[in-house]
Amino acid sequence: MKTIKTVFSIKDLEHLTGIKAHTIRIWEKRYNLLEPERSKTNIRSYNLRNMQKLLNINFLNTNGFKISKIAALDENEIATKVRELSILENMEHHSFNAFKLSMLNFNHQLFYKTYNELLEEKSFREIFNDIFFPLMINIDLLWQTQTISPAHEQFITSHIRQKILIHIERLQSMNPRPETKTFVLFLPLEEVNDIGLLYINYELLSKGYHTIYLGENIPTENLKQLNNIYKEITYVSYFTEIPNMKNLSGYLDEIYETSLKNTSNTMLITGKRLKGFEVENLPEKITIYNSLDNLVKDL
Repeated sequence: MKTIKTVFSIKDLEHLTGIKAHTIRIWEKRYNLLEPERSKTNIRSYNLRNMQKLLNINFLNTNGFKISKIAALDENEIATKVRELSILENMEHHSFNAFKLSMLNFNHQLFYKTYNELLEEKSFREIFNDIFFPLMINIDLLWQTQTISPAHEQFITSHIRQKILIHIERLQSMNPRPETKTFVLFLPLEEVNDIGLLYINYELLSKGYHTIYLGENIPTENLKQLNNIYKEITYVSYFTEIPNMKNLSGYLDEIYETSLKNTSNTMLITGKRLKGFEVENLPEKITIYNSLDNLVKDL
């Protein structure tokens, strides 16, 4: 297990903020914007306060403030400018950074404060698509580059999951449309990343469909039980890590044989694990979508 990071390299800052390391060095040298610690071999290291300041600087610079003007402000003035500007415009960019900071500091109060402010201006659907989903993609990259630990990732995903579940619960109190389709949502064995699948469930319920959410770690043979109860099922899954590319064709063939063959059933799948998969090898009745957004639009 990776240790929780509170000290960052200049490369970490580049991954977290999107600002090139070369630019950060120039800003330090020319404007003294950051004050990193230095090792005996002159290697820079940055704390969370440096990280927050750089995110704020980047926000102002992206919104038209010259670096020379930002450098003339103290840290509190920079934070004040960010708050003022975020009220007027570009709330998404500011919120994106705020969620990232809440993750780095394990600060649930900042997460909920940021979310509630967004909810005054946006629908939950807009928040998920404009901010949460891009944030999850960014966090995946940060985890892969070891900029954050699994604890950071688990912290932020658990809070996002809570928000999806709240909206799902509200919709589940409503009856589905008469004689509507039945969707069964599940993840393969050992697949545990359910954020995308949960959101698809939310979208299906919002359209009045009948859904059965099985969740993670579902063996393919268990799906047979649903076929005995419902005449026409649309199975939905989201492949993030599982199955691996070597076993993907075999897994889809197994789904077809156990749940789709000689039935009116179909299956919809999306997720990054499907990238590069040859559609020609796809069994009939299975449709692959290259993005969550495209799948949702086709429901």
